[in-house]
Amino acid sequence: MTRTVYYTATSLDGFIATVDHSLDWLLSRENDADGPMGYDGFITGIGAVAMGATTYLWVREHDPDWLPEQPAWVFTHRDLTPPPGADLRFTADDPARVHAAMVEAARGRDVWVVGGGDLAGQFADRGLLDEVVVAIAPVTLGSGAPLLPRRVELEVRECVRNGEFVCVRYGVRRSPADA
Repeated sequence: MTRTVYYTATSLDGFIATVDHSLDWLLSRENDADGPMGYDGFITGIGAVAMGATTYLWVREHDPDWLPEQPAWVFTHRDLTPPPGADLRFTADDPARVHAAMVEAARGRDVWVVGGGDLAGQFADRGLLDEVVVAIAPVTLGSGAPLLPRRVELEVRECVRNGEFVCVRYGVRRSPADA
């Protein structure tokens, strides 16, 4: 069964990027991509990707060779051009309108909400977010892009250490109306 998962990292005080969208604080931290809740194990279960325009533009600027191997939707109101060979779909539609297409494209694997926190929150608002998997770094930023800028009820399913990070897998609690 396809799940929609927000997989990300955060500072101890709950920010996924600095005010100027920097991830330097994250990229300088030690973790094992093959370790518990690491990226390598996670990505093998992903069949489709959703990301916001800010995440997309950051990746294109800082890691231009990275392209998702899976079909990816970029939620944006900007006029953006995909790099050659990428299966990217730019959309300004509500996540609820494109979620079924993402699930279909995932072919039984999971949908990864890469970022940002507001996009993950939009999925949660519509009852479409199933899990939040977050690696918590031992650093505070004081301000920046919040992990999830709204209330989302979660329950801890798993907690492990990976290098300098404490990694937690949360299930999203559904309200009776969502069940």
